Amino acid sequence: MTASAPESNETRHSITNNVSYLYQVYCSYIILFRNTEKKQDFLPLDLLQKSLRVLVRKYYQPVAGWFDINGDEIDVVYSTEKFNDPPFSSQTLSMDYSTLTQHVHESNTELLVPKFPSGIITKENTDIPMFLAKATYVDDGSAVVLGVTYHHSLMDGSALWMFMSNWASVSRQLSVQGDQVDFDLPFPPTFGFPSIDHMRDASQSFDHIEYAIVDAKDCAREFQPGAEPIVETIFTISVEQQLEIRGMARDHGVSFTEMLCAIFWKGISEVKLRAKPDIGQAKSLFTCAVNPRGKLDLSNTLCASPVINMAAWETVAAVSEYDVGCVAQLVNQSLNKCMGAYLASSFEFILAQRKRELEDERNRTVDKKSMLVYVLPMEAKCTVSSSRTFPIYETDFGFGRPEYVRPPFLPFDGCLRIWPTPRYSCKPGADGAPLEIYLSQPESLDLASSPLLRQFMH
Repeated sequence: MTASAPESNETRHSITNNVSYLYQVYCSYIILFRNTEKKQDFLPLDLLQKSLRVLVRKYYQPVAGWFDINGDEIDVVYSTEKFNDPPFSSQTLSMDYSTLTQHVHESNTELLVPKFPSGIITKENTDIPMFLAKATYVDDGSAVVLGVTYHHSLMDGSALWMFMSNWASVSRQLSVQGDQVDFDLPFPPTFGFPSIDHMRDASQSFDHIEYAIVDAKDCAREFQPGAEPIVETIFTISVEQQLEIRGMARDHGVSFTEMLCAIFWKGISEVKLRAKPDIGQAKSLFTCAVNPRGKLDLSNTLCASPVINMAAWETVAAVSEYDVGCVAQLVNQSLNKCMGAYLASSFEFILAQRKRELEDERNRTVDKKSMLVYVLPMEAKCTVSSSRTFPIYETDFGFGRPEYVRPPFLPFDGCLRIWPTPRYSCKPGADGAPLEIYLSQPESLDLASSPLLRQFMH
């Protein structure tokens, strides 16, 4: 949607016509920078704060804006005369590099990530920062950790890491050239979400199993931890194993990511069935966050959040018994549904649900609400997001690339993240490097009981 300026100093971007209406959550990352050259003034706080402020005020004004609810519409509002600058906190800890690194690897978000409010946008909760940062220094100067948090309705992962690259670029230029009028950015920032009305096809109807309509009291638009403690296992996919998976993918006519998803969906189902043999006929759910920018003809540099979750399900027994190629076909079929007409239908479905909920709220008769199906409790589920193609390790503020970037531990059953290691690159011809898989599962499960999963455990 094109930005409009009803007043000379105020601009609005609607996020209502955005699938991420249901993504009213915060996402965080922990970025570790090591001071290998023992520089005296390593990643100074004033430079980080100033470069962020310059970037946001000059190029990313919506990030310095606020939410406004007008009837059925949710807008991001910003003004050239009033800036809601991102909160930026800092701390200095008495610990050495190895101790700090341990906190990073253990995903100590309480220590390293800025505190943030609920991401749910309501008339009572519109003071929601779009972006927050926290710099952690250690008194021996050996490293700096940058914790960042962003609101998912404004940016997806792709937009966030381009924002980070642009922030780092402004920092480098300020440290070398000082204040200046314009900066060279690696990614041109643009905003909005264009209409997809032309993609609608009234002759087609779809069953949007990626969403669920539930009793209002059971609606959870943010993950709700279950009764059993959830732990995280980190799997490593070696270069050799990646080559093997790529070969399997070619043999079955699917992509590398689809085959990788199939391996883990099948492995999770096997482990769940082995632990509870009576759940064979229960649902095993696969969902995957898909970035449909290509199908929507959206630039990768557009600061928006067009992510949609595609879903598939079978019985736990069926997924366990199918060979991995058959499971890969199920994954492939679910992701291939993400075409223009399906996307337009999904938008229409979400907007219709929102209007109904708002009408119910006005009439004080709220009984049903919509939510993403992967938040529902289920006997087996594999909820995938992949960040392996993002420029995560290109975030150089002028003091070197990150030593390690950690996606925070999410204590929710079946949450699976595909994550690059520091040397990983998906560019053609790039040298190989391992991939990491972060999987959250109940503590009692023996993941090694699945041969599919055991091969990646070290």
